[in-house]
Amino acid sequence: MKFISRLADILPGDTRADRVVPPSGFTVGLTVFTAGAMAFLAVFALALSLASGRLADRWSDALARTATIRISAPEGQMQAQTDAVMAVLVTTPGIADARVLTVEEQRVLLLPWFGPDLPVEELPLPQLIELIEDDTGFDGDSLRLRLAGEAPGAVLDDHTRWRRPLVAAAGRLRLLGWISIVLIGATTAAMITLSANAALAANERVIRTLRLVGARDLYIARAFVRRFTGRAIQGAVIGTALGVLAVALLPSDQSAGGFLTGLGFQGWTWLWPLGIPVLAALVAYGATRAAALRVLRGYT
Repeated sequence: MKFISRLADILPGDTRADRVVPPSGFTVGLTVFTAGAMAFLAVFALALSLASGRLADRWSDALARTATIRISAPEGQMQAQTDAVMAVLVTTPGIADARVLTVEEQRVLLLPWFGPDLPVEELPLPQLIELIEDDTGFDGDSLRLRLAGEAPGAVLDDHTRWRRPLVAAAGRLRLLGWISIVLIGATTAAMITLSANAALAANERVIRTLRLVGARDLYIARAFVRRFTGRAIQGAVIGTALGVLAVALLPSDQSAGGFLTGLGFQGWTWLWPLGIPVLAALVAYGATRAAALRVLRGYT
């Protein structure tokens, strides 16, 4: 019954009571614009949060299942130690695949730091071996002990020191996205409260007259709730639609592979923005109802 009563505050009601709220003016524009702008920003905050979550999962999965062995040895011993390491890896449980990186592959790895003209062949670079774990994984400590005995120049890097900061950073970015949504909701509530207070102050004489003829505060407050909630829904729908369109026009994740190009929705997550107008309506309802009842209680 309480939910039905709250729903009645939003649904169209007595048109005579609704006349208390100005149908036009700066409060209309302020409410619609605020709801639209905040909904637009909420779409991007939601997209940022979801993209950060995908990025954290991607980095965690990709780095958790790979490792690298770096071999540093004199030129005459490099091949022998590389063969010794590969022999150890073949007999190590938990390793699905291991391969020696070619000179060209190492050039690609160094390209972002040193450019395309780096003479890789003339530099005393270590030999890199890439490992891919199977579902069970391998024992890193045991492998390090075996490598120390068979190939003293080999060093195992399981990417733990790289993975943890990256995943933590992506997790914090996701948290910032959700905090932004909360702040957007609070800002929306504050602006709608200001608009409701302005409308109540502008119609003080009409409200006092209604109270003199027996109108209850809840009856008057419902008129404001209906009008301002409707305005908020209208602005939020427009802002959400524009935000979704802007996100859809961003380059796809497949086209560039970077984080910013993956800032969007995927699959069923495209349904998430549909909840933004609903949240805007709830925020507008709560803010307007609280403001109206507080102001009306102050009238004598």
